Amino acid sequence: MPQIPEKVHELTVGQLAARSGAAVSALHFYESKGLITSRRTAGNQRRYHRDTLRRVAFVRAAQRVGIPLATIREALLELPEERTPTREDWARLSERWRAELDRRIQQLNRLRDHLTDCIGCGCLSLDTCVLSNPDDVFGERLTGSRLLAERRT
Repeated sequence: MPQIPEKVHELTVGQLAARSGAAVSALHFYESKGLITSRRTAGNQRRYHRDTLRRVAFVRAAQRVGIPLATIREALLELPEERTPTREDWARLSERWRAELDRRIQQLNRLRDHLTDCIGCGCLSLDTCVLSNPDDVFGERLTGSRLLAERRT
């Protein structure tokens, strides 16, 4: 990993990519979504404040656990611009995501526990499928062959 001298306060997109492990295209995408910011030089080249390294790490860690980019962006908007997210920031912001992560873990556990039952079954039964329709919750709310993803708020 290339070392960047402490006196360097701004990074090129290539330096940011090399240090963060994110592809240049991913960094451009993050910027287009408002997750990170840059300034433009007179030659129209991007320059990122050194703190962007921590923001990219924050984004990538949140993505790895399945947090949508829009939710990550909302979290980062609470931080002052050009401020490195701290351990305390991460703990405070990620606490909000705990319930959603717990719900996903339950879904994955249910999938793992019942996946063997579904391999080769092909039934697609809305009445009996423990993965798509646990406890026939869809049958209680609607009729027909539509299967809607259940939303919890």
